[in-house]
Amino acid sequence: PGHLLTIQVAPDDCTGCGVCVDVCPAKSKEVVRHKAINMSPKEDHAERERRNFERFLSIPEFDRTRAKIDVIKGSQLLQPLFEFSGACAGCGETPYLKLMSQLFGDRAIIANATGCTSIYGGNLPTTPWATNSQGRGPAWCNSLFEDNGEFGLGIRLALDQQRDYAEYLLKQNGAALGEELVGALISGEQMSEIEIAAQRERLQLLKQRLDKLPPAAARELASVADSLVRRSVWIVGGDGWAYDIGFGGLDHVLATGRDVNVLVLDTGVYSNTGGQASKATPRGAAAKFAANGKAGRKKDLGMLAVAYGNVYVAQIALGANPNQTLQTFLEAESYRGTSLILAYSQCIAHGIDMEHGMTHQKTVVQTGLWPLYHYDPRLAHAGEHPFHLDSRKPTIPFSQLVEQEARFAMVVRANPEYASTLMAKAQKDIDDQWHYYEQMATVQRDILSNGKESN
Repeated sequence: PGHLLTIQVAPDDCTGCGVCVDVCPAKSKEVVRHKAINMSPKEDHAERERRNFERFLSIPEFDRTRAKIDVIKGSQLLQPLFEFSGACAGCGETPYLKLMSQLFGDRAIIANATGCTSIYGGNLPTTPWATNSQGRGPAWCNSLFEDNGEFGLGIRLALDQQRDYAEYLLKQNGAALGEELVGALISGEQMSEIEIAAQRERLQLLKQRLDKLPPAAARELASVADSLVRRSVWIVGGDGWAYDIGFGGLDHVLATGRDVNVLVLDTGVYSNTGGQASKATPRGAAAKFAANGKAGRKKDLGMLAVAYGNVYVAQIALGANPNQTLQTFLEAESYRGTSLILAYSQCIAHGIDMEHGMTHQKTVVQTGLWPLYHYDPRLAHAGEHPFHLDSRKPTIPFSQLVEQEARFAMVVRANPEYASTLMAKAQKDIDDQWHYYEQMATVQRDILSNGKESN
């Protein structure tokens, strides 16, 4: 009550991809194919929309502690701290980063593997990563292609050490700072926006009381005090990094049980370097070094992680099920161990109309090529089934998808007989994987942690 919602296009930053129009659910009852947002020539509207956009930027951001962020509408009231990237028009990766920045960006630290994400994420001297009115925003750094997992894990270990040291110093100076404040800073829950805001208020009070300590002690505590606010560590990269070149490091991260979140933006190829085949490339798809169609099966990275038992694992597709995507991000980040999110990301290398990339994701999921699921170790400890299938049994044959994506269709045109064999095997892959996942959904297991999860 008392609030209005507006959606405003940034006229000089819009790439004209048309995805927003494609996914808009509000349709006119009077005018055919007319929606609440439509494509129009830029020149006819640019000056007016520039004025509207300036006005839009003057509107105060909504109070994060009042937004209901576990639903789609509420989550989109949060300010994005990932803006106006240089990614391809209609890129399937950037919506996930934008959502992550809305939910956790003001306390996020991001280790970013070299690849598309590092190019449009760090196209210096500008960057799409932004700050809010309090000056808070993601701390972002690009690592080498092959060691991003180790790089992100090192950030987590350093943060844990800083927090442990801050707690030690608090206890050492509890009498001067106030035992009640010290206790609240150490034990205060930080799972919701309200709790995080309360911790930040306590932190400000702590900084005000530092003058009660000897100068050297005050400086020492001030240097690590900010670590008392829970940081959200994200290790971000594409499938070339996660499935292939950086897999050894990623596997080590998964085995540690540390509180890091791994986001793999899966395009099924090395997108940034020209579309070479990776272990994420599905069978039958054409790519560089697999011009006749990849002969082997796609690596099931999610199940490799599930095998550890204490890793939160999910496979998502924003265009197919936005609510499952939102819930996955919230669950993964709240889990105080390691989480792995595999996010389906359409790419120009797929040979589709990128304007319809998000709605096309529904077809991909309906064929079973990309089943949606999540594995939550917390459910195992509660005596429930930790593995849940979040999409329905495939209803569309893989052959229908083959006709819609050039990466498959070009194989059929070039060598119909060989392609027929490949596509039949690809359908068998889908059937076999779905049958396996159905069995996984009935399994009860209770995996003990390795004792190294972060507080």
